[in-house]
Amino acid sequence: MKSFVIALRIFLFLTVLTGVAYPLLVTGIAQLFFPSKANGSIIYNGNKPVGSSLIGQSFDSSAIYFHSRPSAISYNPLPSGGSNYGLTSRKLKEQFEQRKQLFTSDNLLDAHTEIPSEMLFASASGLDPHISPEAALMQVDRVSGARHFSDSGKIILKNLIHQLTEPPQFLCLGQERINVLLLNLETDKLK
Repeated sequence: MKSFVIALRIFLFLTVLTGVAYPLLVTGIAQLFFPSKANGSIIYNGNKPVGSSLIGQSFDSSAIYFHSRPSAISYNPLPSGGSNYGLTSRKLKEQFEQRKQLFTSDNLLDAHTEIPSEMLFASASGLDPHISPEAALMQVDRVSGARHFSDSGKIILKNLIHQLTEPPQFLCLGQERINVLLLNLETDKLK
């Protein structure tokens, strides 16, 4: 019985320590030093939340928006993951060909145009919110045409892409990238 009481005390202590105190401490530190990230990096359009800068979303339904990187999980953050198809997978090759054909035809590109890989392959998480500036620039003609922009509007759109391009993380990790949600929100502000 004495061992049971000691084990129960240790269990209760560790439960309070790891189940209450530690999470409150970590949450408090995150709220103090990184409030935007701790609250999901939510982006608002006026007072309405429209998404997170950390999670990709689909803009496929309209030609007036820049398209995100493909997602193996339909941009659902709950199962977060990739398809896990190997390089020799027939299914991966079919997806690659379909995505290449769709991107090429949607953006009126020559069939031999080299398309950035992020527009042909889903990310490992399926939630990557960024594309390369090159992928965004390849979509300028489609977006500006659907929005009936003049030639000067198309130039403004290209400048917007350059302005919103983020450098590699810590200036050395990864590549230049652009957040598709932010790009689409700023494009909506153009007349």
